[in-house]
Amino acid sequence: MDSKIKEEIPVHEEFVLCCGIETQVLKCGPWTDLLSDQGANRPKVLIFIITGNPGLTTFYLPFAKALYSLINGRFPVWIIGHAGHSVAPRDKKIRAASDDSNTQEIKDIYGLRGQIEHKLVFLRTHVPKQIKLVLIGHSIGCYISLQMLKYAPELPVMSCFNLMQTFAVCI
Repeated sequence: MDSKIKEEIPVHEEFVLCCGIETQVLKCGPWTDLLSDQGANRPKVLIFIITGNPGLTTFYLPFAKALYSLINGRFPVWIIGHAGHSVAPRDKKIRAASDDSNTQEIKDIYGLRGQIEHKLVFLRTHVPKQIKLVLIGHSIGCYISLQMLKYAPELPVMSCFNLMQTFAVCI
């Protein structure tokens, strides 16, 4: 794949307050706020990558850009880090969701069950219910995505992939 094409892909880094915890999200594509975009240009699908440990979103950026290129930029590709695994730089604004303050406190947010709930809260507060999801998880991110399906069967999930299997197929 041409590296020039990958560099031209719009990537937006955002730190959001989710469950009261700073959370890093990298967004490939022009869509940065799916809730405010009510127009016909709002995508129907979101590809949502859940990282493995240690939850560094930038590690997955080349994969996300390649995936975005392969789908010809038709859908956003978002990468979410784990709660408490990154700290926003001082000059970076932390965006709070309008209804994050209504989110009940998650017991043991830094534990495995808390990380699962953290991802579910993020989707509920940042992604409209009408948007279909493709979940991609790497390592513990795969386990988290499978548990999300168990705890929230109402999620409009089209597909769920283990990133290691995806790489194995691609190689």
